[in-house]
Amino acid sequence: MAKRKLQRFAEIGTFRNVVQLDEGKPYKGKWKEKFFKNDKPLILELACGKGEYSVNLGRKYPDKNFLGIDYKGNRIWVGAKMALDEGLENVGFLRIQIQNILDYFGEGEVDEIWITFPDPQAQSPLERKRLTNPAFLGKYKSILKEPGIMHLKTDNDGFFEYTLEKVSEGQYNIQDQSTDIYKSHPNDEILSIKTHYERIYLQKGKNINYVRFSFS
Repeated sequence: MAKRKLQRFAEIGTFRNVVQLDEGKPYKGKWKEKFFKNDKPLILELACGKGEYSVNLGRKYPDKNFLGIDYKGNRIWVGAKMALDEGLENVGFLRIQIQNILDYFGEGEVDEIWITFPDPQAQSPLERKRLTNPAFLGKYKSILKEPGIMHLKTDNDGFFEYTLEKVSEGQYNIQDQSTDIYKSHPNDEILSIKTHYERIYLQKGKNINYVRFSFS
């Protein structure tokens, strides 16, 4: 297993659809122009893991650009390889720590953001690492175009409630929310995209939470 991780980590360095760490800084404010070479809307998937959402959204929406962001290269390899094999020119990946996102994107550069099954960082001292804490939300607001659309899918009920609390405290606008999307949105082709971990949660009978909100 360790050998395969090392092989994948090395291989993504050769993938044309993967940008790593400082390599991404010159793209700041110019991802559409320099990386995707078009002017289509830019959608980010944060904590993308294997990139299932980025790849599936890229398949459904060739008129948009999708960039999956995660720090674990061996996971990014899965989605990046799939996108390359399928010739999905509108799907790319960026390997960075998400807390540094302002170093890689300009103000108002991003059209939408998805957060898909992030680590809930359940212990209270780790709140600063939760991807929907006020500091992170402020960063997302900075790089998003108005109205600043955010999507969150999570199996963790506590993290979901925490997010709703922070959205309320920020006086942001909830457009849609559900504590069980497969009951409330059974035919939604976007919300029905399933990640590797989501399939595991569903097999265990776990509900999947979802919220869409905007900053204005």
